[in-house]
Amino acid sequence: MKWQGKRRSSNVEDNRGQSGGSRGIGGFSPMLLAPLLKLLFSKTGLIIVGIVIVISFVTGYNPLNLISSFFVGGNNQTVTNGAYEGTPKENEEAEFSAVILASTEDVWNGIIDNYREPTLVLFTGSVASACGSASSATGPFYCPGDEKLYLDLSFFEDMENKMNAPGDFAQAYVIAHEVGHHIQKLTGTMDKVNKIRGQVSEVEYNEYSVRLELQADFLAGVWAKRSQNRSGMMEPGDLEEALNAANAIGDDRLQQQSTGRVVPDAFTHGTSAQRIRWFRKGFETGDISQGDTFSAKSL
Repeated sequence: MKWQGKRRSSNVEDNRGQSGGSRGIGGFSPMLLAPLLKLLFSKTGLIIVGIVIVISFVTGYNPLNLISSFFVGGNNQTVTNGAYEGTPKENEEAEFSAVILASTEDVWNGIIDNYREPTLVLFTGSVASACGSASSATGPFYCPGDEKLYLDLSFFEDMENKMNAPGDFAQAYVIAHEVGHHIQKLTGTMDKVNKIRGQVSEVEYNEYSVRLELQADFLAGVWAKRSQNRSGMMEPGDLEEALNAANAIGDDRLQQQSTGRVVPDAFTHGTSAQRIRWFRKGFETGDISQGDTFSAKSL
C-alpha cells in the first residue's frame, strides 16, 4: 500500500503501555487518604507539607503524589504516566492504523450524511471498554457502547505468524471491518441484532451474527473500492492480501485448525468462502445498497 505521507486521523487514543490500578484525581489513590490526613495534622506532617509545597513549586510535580511518596515510598504508583516507547515497527503500525482510519473517515463522510466518526483505541495486553474488559486474545473489536474500535497491534504479528495472513492491506481490512460494525451501529442494524439475543435459540442467533459479520466484510470491501478511487493507495497484490486474510479467519478454517472438526451451527462470523465472497462483492460494487446480507437467501 502507498500509505506513507497520507493524512492521519486525530480520532486515535494511543493507550499502549498503560498499566491499570486504583487511581483518583491526578493519579492519587483514595486508599492513602486516611493515613495522610493523620500525618498532615501532626507537627512532622506540617514540616513535610512545607517542604513538598516548595518542591512542587520548583518542579511542577503534583503535590499529592509527592506527599504520598514521602509517606509510603515512591514505588506504590499503580499507573504509568510516562510516554510509551514502542519498537520502530510497532510505532509504524500505529501510524499506519491512524492513516487507514483517516481513509475510512474520508470514504464514509462522503457516503453517510452527518457521519459520526469512531475512535480507534490502541492498547497493550488488556483494555477496559464500555462493553467490558478484554485482553489481546480477544482480537480487534468494536464496542457500540462507546463507539470505539479496540486494537492491540500485536494482532498484526499474529496475522502474519499464526494465521499466515501477512501484508499491510490485510491489516487495513481488519480495521475497515471494525469500522463496518460502526456503520451498522449508526444505521441501527447492530441494535436490531442485539435485541434478538435471548429471543431466539443460540443456533438461530449465531446465524444472525454471521450475517452481521459478513455485512461488515462487505462494508470493508466498499471502503477499499471507494478509497482506491479516491487516493489510489492500493498496489498490485493488495486485494489478494485482503482476500487471504478473509480466508484465514473463516469459522470453518479456525474450527478445523483448533479442534480438527467443523461445526456449522457454532459459526458466528461465516466461512472462509463467505467472507471472501462478501468482501469481494463490496469491492466490486462499491455500492452499500448491495450489502443486505440479512435478506440474502444464499450467503
